[in-house]
Amino acid sequence: MVKIYTKFGDQGKTSMLNGKRVDKCCLEIEAIGEVDELNAFLGILIEIIEEDFKLEKKKLFSIQNDLLIIGANLADLQADCKNIPKLTNFKISKLEKWIDQMEKELPKLKNFILPGGSEESAMAFYARAICRRVERVVISLDQKYVVPIAIKKYLNRLSDLLFVFGRWLNMKKGAEELKWKKS
Repeated sequence: MVKIYTKFGDQGKTSMLNGKRVDKCCLEIEAIGEVDELNAFLGILIEIIEEDFKLEKKKLFSIQNDLLIIGANLADLQADCKNIPKLTNFKISKLEKWIDQMEKELPKLKNFILPGGSEESAMAFYARAICRRVERVVISLDQKYVVPIAIKKYLNRLSDLLFVFGRWLNMKKGAEELKWKKS
């Protein structure tokens, strides 16, 4: 049986896919950690969404799988392993299609809105904020290594999707969108 703890990280180092030891605070590990946080938070969102939204939950599970692919690709930036699955443009198209489907049902956005409404919507808006942070760290990482364009596009589209999903959940739950009021 393999133990979950190795004690190799006790000194603040971890291994990349190629075996290279890096500081746990390096930009690559930070980016991977941010992706992991987003994935974990999507797990919370999936759990609080009512069972009536089975299709949406299934789509969010698919996104969680995509985020694992992104994390693996970020861990592989220095290694170039051949067996790491790649994010495809098809995955980006799936996000765009879902956004387009939801937007057809939503009223046109004429104001800035505050994150909130129903609990599920607030969680979707919070997931969007996490996704934007992931995107910023990945863009910083792209200044050091070449991050595949599909990853940058996917994260950008995902944050858009989570915003629209928050609005869509509010509409489905009958919750009012909270318009930003300029003082």
